[in-house]
Amino acid sequence: MRGVSTLVNKVSRLRSRARLLGAARIASQGWGWPVLPGVGLDAGGACRCPRPDCLIPGVHPHDPKLLAATTDARMIRWWWSRRPQAPVIVATGTDVCALSLPAEAGARVLDYFDALHVPTGPVITTPTRYVLLVAPYSFAELAELLEAQEWVPTSLRYHGPGGYVVLPPSRTAAGALRWVRRPESARRTPWLPAVGDLVEALVAASVAAPDGATLAP
Repeated sequence: MRGVSTLVNKVSRLRSRARLLGAARIASQGWGWPVLPGVGLDAGGACRCPRPDCLIPGVHPHDPKLLAATTDARMIRWWWSRRPQAPVIVATGTDVCALSLPAEAGARVLDYFDALHVPTGPVITTPTRYVLLVAPYSFAELAELLEAQEWVPTSLRYHGPGGYVVLPPSRTAAGALRWVRRPESARRTPWLPAVGDLVEALVAASVAAPDGATLAP
């Protein structure tokens, strides 16, 4: 029985590694989004970065830095051959951006958009948050949109120029990421809504959501 269990675990790890490399290839080659490996977790579930108080263990850039994000197939293959369980990180700003909010509020706002027949594009859920991918925006554009709101909760976060998002099936210390709404094709860049079409409803949904104590993804 022990031998069977060992074999099953090994197959599971191999499949997980293949899925992560596959996700990196789809994002970079199919969608044209620059990617890089996240720092990852050690065997004990702690972040591999040198900070003992890391607020987002495992799922942030470290080495390489965010500026190294690329769509080069050879670089991506080399990265994940060395670190096959590394999370897949997409640099935001030029090709894709995102907004994220607490999971409860995220599920609620998706129902709202559905009722109004507002298309949302791809959506990711982490163990604690929903991440809505949107078309690239500038900080000036985002600032103008937020200034029009009566109050903007800190639980709504922005992943724009100089930021990043983590793609499924990457894992955090709390669990795996998954698609709530998948991109339609692995070979064609997903359609992404304009941030202005979603931000008012996202702000409203976030007002009632707790901020949480950390930046956990």
